[in-house]
Amino acid sequence: MNPLTILISNDDGVFAEGIRTLAYEASKRGHKVAVVCPDQERSATGHGLTLQAPIRAEKADELFAEGVKAWGCNGTPADCVKLALYELLPEKPDLILSGINHGPNLGTDVFCSGTVAAALEGTLEGIPSLAVSIASFQWREFQFASELAMDIAENALSDKWPNNLLLNLNIPPCKPQNMGRLGWTRLSIRHYEEQFSRRVDPRGNTYFWLAGEAVKDLKAAGDGPSEWPSDVAQIEKLSPSLTPIQPDLFWRGCVNDLPNLNLHDQPVR
Repeated sequence: MNPLTILISNDDGVFAEGIRTLAYEASKRGHKVAVVCPDQERSATGHGLTLQAPIRAEKADELFAEGVKAWGCNGTPADCVKLALYELLPEKPDLILSGINHGPNLGTDVFCSGTVAAALEGTLEGIPSLAVSIASFQWREFQFASELAMDIAENALSDKWPNNLLLNLNIPPCKPQNMGRLGWTRLSIRHYEEQFSRRVDPRGNTYFWLAGEAVKDLKAAGDGPSEWPSDVAQIEKLSPSLTPIQPDLFWRGCVNDLPNLNLHDQPVR
């Protein structure tokens, strides 16, 4: 395919191995690559934006492969993509990639994921966007994930990439030869137990760490084809999970299931 202009971001920061591997793979394939990502880890920031402080960006080309233009930004992942699109890049990219995240982004955890938020910012701007994560915090082999992410993105762009479609890719932590087939999945509903760890500091004051463990729930949310497994179930099978997501959060249930608010009795204002 013709060379693409690609913007890459993440929430693990400019020094993360995952983003460097992904940028190198995209550049190696002949694409024009720019990286704009946080200058330090900003995981689980969701789609937060910086409104009460200045946003700064410093060049970081030396951290990446030759030919990759890079900036480290003191903002959130969503800040980074906004800044890239409106200030740092000379042209609108053909594709936005976010990752490779050091850890999973499965199920309803996508709502708090900075990785997914960076890709979602691209989707909201009408740019095909893919978030990619390794479903383990300990796994540190990113080459296969970068190759798979680029294959998916290139094929989707060559075929058709519908408007308002965000692709969320999670890859199991194992060698490629031990991995199952890539498959479409639905978002699972993620629950956590023992969400907070209560502790006491040396002065006797109580503080908390958000440190809950995910309950292993293989069931999917109601939306999507019923024959598709949940993303969590797919990863449990050591198979890559690809979930189509759209930013439209409007209620898709039956209108009759909505609460009766007696709106017809309210005065017209």
